[in-house]
Amino acid sequence: MAHQHTDPACAQAHGELRAQPGVRTLVAVFASPVAVHLLHFGHDLGYRTVLVEPDLHRIEDVPRPEHLALASSVDPSFADGHADVVVTDHDRPELGALLDAALQTRARWIGVMGSPRHTAPHVAALRERGLDEATVARVHRPIGLNIGSRTPAEIAVATLAGLIADRNDRPGGFAF
Repeated sequence: MAHQHTDPACAQAHGELRAQPGVRTLVAVFASPVAVHLLHFGHDLGYRTVLVEPDLHRIEDVPRPEHLALASSVDPSFADGHADVVVTDHDRPELGALLDAALQTRARWIGVMGSPRHTAPHVAALRERGLDEATVARVHRPIGLNIGSRTPAEIAVATLAGLIADRNDRPGGFAF
Protein backbone atom coordinates (compact mmCIF):
# COMPACT_ATOMS: atom_id res chain seq x y z
CA MET A 1 0.00 0.00 0.00
CA ALA A 2 1.45 3.35 -1.02
CA HIS A 3 1.65 6.20 1.44
CA GLN A 4 0.02 9.46 0.40
CA HIS A 5 2.46 12.33 0.80
CA THR A 6 1.42 15.96 0.85
CA ASP A 7 4.93 17.18 0.03
CA PRO A 8 5.37 16.85 -3.75
CA ALA A 9 9.14 16.23 -3.42
CA CYS A 10 8.51 13.38 -0.97
CA ALA A 11 5.72 11.94 -3.11
CA GLN A 12 7.98 12.06 -6.16
CA ALA A 13 10.81 10.34 -4.28
CA HIS A 14 8.39 7.54 -3.35
CA GLY A 15 7.30 7.16 -6.97
CA GLU A 16 3.80 8.50 -6.35
CA LEU A 17 4.30 11.43 -8.73
CA ARG A 18 5.98 11.22 -12.08
CA ALA A 19 8.98 13.46 -12.59
CA GLN A 20 8.00 16.46 -14.64
CA PRO A 21 9.99 16.73 -17.84
CA GLY A 22 12.21 19.74 -17.55
CA VAL A 23 13.89 22.00 -19.99
CA ARG A 24 17.35 20.95 -18.85
CA THR A 25 19.79 19.90 -21.52
CA LEU A 26 22.94 17.87 -20.98
CA VAL A 27 25.54 18.32 -23.71
CA ALA A 28 28.41 15.82 -23.66
CA VAL A 29 31.27 16.98 -25.87
CA PHE A 30 33.34 14.21 -27.48
CA ALA A 31 32.33 10.57 -27.74
CA SER A 32 33.97 8.77 -24.83
CA PRO A 33 33.08 6.11 -22.27
CA VAL A 34 32.27 8.88 -19.77
CA ALA A 35 30.00 10.58 -22.33
CA VAL A 36 28.07 7.33 -22.86
CA HIS A 37 27.35 7.06 -19.14
CA LEU A 38 26.64 10.79 -18.75
CA LEU A 39 24.06 10.73 -21.52
CA HIS A 40 22.44 7.51 -20.28
CA PHE A 41 22.14 8.65 -16.66
CA GLY A 42 21.34 12.22 -17.75
CA HIS A 43 18.35 10.99 -19.72
CA ASP A 44 17.18 9.00 -16.70
CA LEU A 45 17.46 12.21 -14.64
CA GLY A 46 15.21 14.12 -17.02
CA TYR A 47 17.78 15.90 -19.18
CA ARG A 48 17.36 16.33 -22.91
CA THR A 49 20.63 14.79 -24.17
CA VAL A 50 23.00 15.89 -26.91
CA LEU A 51 26.31 14.36 -27.97
CA VAL A 52 28.69 16.75 -29.74
CA GLU A 53 31.31 14.94 -31.78
CA PRO A 54 33.07 16.62 -34.73
CA ASP A 55 34.63 13.34 -35.90
CA LEU A 56 31.80 11.12 -37.13
CA HIS A 57 34.05 8.04 -37.15
CA ARG A 58 34.18 8.25 -33.34
CA ILE A 59 30.43 7.73 -32.93
CA GLU A 60 30.27 4.44 -34.80
CA ASP A 61 30.47 2.42 -31.56
CA VAL A 62 28.46 4.81 -29.38
CA PRO A 63 24.95 3.67 -28.40
CA ARG A 64 22.42 6.00 -30.00
CA PRO A 65 19.02 5.73 -28.34
CA GLU A 66 16.23 7.69 -29.98
CA HIS A 67 16.31 10.41 -27.29
CA LEU A 68 19.94 11.29 -28.09
CA ALA A 69 20.56 14.21 -30.42
CA LEU A 70 23.85 14.40 -32.33
CA ALA A 71 25.73 17.53 -33.35
CA SER A 72 29.16 18.36 -34.74
CA SER A 73 29.62 21.52 -32.62
CA VAL A 74 28.10 23.26 -29.62
CA ASP A 75 25.26 25.38 -30.93
CA PRO A 76 22.90 27.95 -29.38
CA SER A 77 19.91 25.96 -30.67
CA PHE A 78 20.45 23.49 -27.82
CA ALA A 79 23.08 25.15 -25.60
CA ASP A 80 20.77 27.70 -24.05
CA GLY A 81 20.44 29.04 -20.50
CA HIS A 82 19.19 25.62 -19.34
CA ALA A 83 22.09 23.62 -20.79
CA ASP A 84 25.01 22.06 -18.95
CA VAL A 85 27.98 21.39 -21.25
CA VAL A 86 30.48 18.73 -20.17
CA VAL A 87 33.68 18.20 -22.18
CA THR A 88 34.65 14.57 -21.64
CA ASP A 89 38.14 14.55 -23.20
CA HIS A 90 40.72 17.25 -22.55
CA ASP A 91 43.33 15.84 -24.96
CA ARG A 92 41.46 16.31 -28.24
CA PRO A 93 42.86 18.88 -30.70
CA GLU A 94 39.34 20.34 -31.13
CA LEU A 95 39.18 21.26 -27.42
CA GLY A 96 39.76 24.99 -27.88
CA ALA A 97 37.36 25.35 -30.80
CA LEU A 98 34.50 23.47 -29.12
CA LEU A 99 34.95 25.23 -25.79
CA ASP A 100 35.03 28.56 -27.62
CA ALA A 101 31.78 27.59 -29.35
CA ALA A 102 30.24 26.64 -26.00
CA LEU A 103 31.36 29.92 -24.45
CA GLN A 104 29.62 31.81 -27.28
CA THR A 105 26.29 30.32 -26.16
CA ARG A 106 24.17 31.09 -23.12
CA ALA A 107 24.93 27.65 -21.60
CA ARG A 108 24.19 27.68 -17.88
CA TRP A 109 27.31 25.68 -16.97
CA ILE A 110 30.43 24.60 -18.89
CA GLY A 111 33.03 22.20 -17.55
CA VAL A 112 36.01 20.12 -18.69
CA MET A 113 36.86 16.72 -17.30
CA GLY A 114 40.36 16.49 -15.88
CA SER A 115 42.37 15.92 -12.76
CA PRO A 116 43.08 18.96 -10.58
CA ARG A 117 46.61 17.53 -10.14
CA HIS A 118 47.47 18.22 -13.81
CA THR A 119 47.71 21.35 -15.89
CA ALA A 120 44.39 22.36 -17.39
CA PRO A 121 44.98 22.25 -21.18
CA HIS A 122 41.77 24.13 -21.90
CA VAL A 123 43.19 27.33 -20.40
CA ALA A 124 46.06 27.53 -22.92
CA ALA A 125 43.75 26.45 -25.76
CA LEU A 126 41.31 29.28 -24.98
CA ARG A 127 44.03 31.88 -24.44
CA GLU A 128 45.50 30.96 -27.84
CA ARG A 129 42.10 31.78 -29.32
CA GLY A 130 42.25 35.24 -27.70
CA LEU A 131 39.60 34.76 -25.03
CA ASP A 132 39.89 37.00 -21.98
CA GLU A 133 40.45 35.66 -18.46
CA ALA A 134 36.86 36.25 -17.35
CA THR A 135 35.58 34.13 -20.24
CA VAL A 136 38.15 31.39 -19.59
CA ALA A 137 37.09 31.40 -15.92
CA ARG A 138 33.53 30.39 -16.92
CA VAL A 139 34.89 26.90 -17.59
CA HIS A 140 34.72 24.67 -14.52
CA ARG A 141 37.41 22.14 -13.71
CA PRO A 142 37.28 19.70 -11.96
CA ILE A 143 33.71 18.86 -12.88
CA GLY A 144 32.51 16.14 -10.52
CA LEU A 145 31.92 15.84 -6.83
CA ASN A 146 34.97 14.71 -4.92
CA ILE A 147 33.95 11.08 -4.32
CA GLY A 148 37.13 9.43 -5.56
CA SER A 149 35.57 8.37 -8.86
CA ARG A 150 37.80 6.46 -11.26
CA THR A 151 35.65 4.50 -13.72
CA PRO A 152 33.66 6.16 -16.52
CA ALA A 153 30.36 5.37 -14.77
CA GLU A 154 31.62 6.77 -11.45
CA ILE A 155 32.90 9.92 -13.16
CA ALA A 156 29.51 10.36 -14.83
CA VAL A 157 27.64 9.93 -11.53
CA ALA A 158 29.97 12.37 -9.75
CA THR A 159 29.56 14.90 -12.57
CA LEU A 160 25.77 14.66 -12.66
CA ALA A 161 25.57 14.90 -8.86
CA GLY A 162 27.66 18.05 -9.04
CA LEU A 163 25.46 19.53 -11.75
CA ILE A 164 22.32 18.79 -9.73
CA ALA A 165 23.89 20.36 -6.61
CA ASP A 166 24.96 23.44 -8.60
CA ARG A 167 21.56 23.78 -10.27
CA ASN A 168 19.87 23.55 -6.84
CA ASP A 169 22.35 26.04 -5.33
CA ARG A 170 23.79 23.46 -2.94
CA PRO A 171 27.50 23.15 -2.12
CA GLY A 172 27.64 19.51 -3.24
CA GLY A 173 31.30 19.01 -2.45
CA PHE A 174 33.08 20.30 -5.57
CA ALA A 175 36.06 21.28 -3.42
CA PHE A 176 39.15 19.12 -3.82
